[in-house]
Amino acid sequence: VQLVESGGGLVQAGGSLRLSCAASGIIFSINTMGWYRQAPGKQRELVAVITSGDDITNYVDSVKGRFTISRDNAKNTMYLQMNSLKPEDTAVYYCNSMPFRRDYWGQGTQVTVST
Repeated sequence: VQLVESGGGLVQAGGSLRLSCAASGIIFSINTMGWYRQAPGKQRELVAVITSGDDITNYVDSVKGRFTISRDNAKNTMYLQMNSLKPEDTAVYYCNSMPFRRDYWGQGTQVTVST
């Protein structure tokens, strides 16, 4: 199984980024998937989830209304559209199944939001 995150970068507060997660080696469509992030000195947290089949989404309160999770099962790819970014969104972002599998963690993609 390989999950490869991309799309991170440096952006000013108020800006936008779109993260992608390309999956291989798993039957992507049957997995509930999530985006996680880990800020410096903090524990990794789940920020967004999308279910398999009916694509129901859920978000941590701090990103509700700003982030949108989506998936394209035909491309085995998941996305995270991040708008109105804040400095506190600075973190390494990872994708994984939900609940996560330890052997699924990839390298993540760094998102840095400047003031």
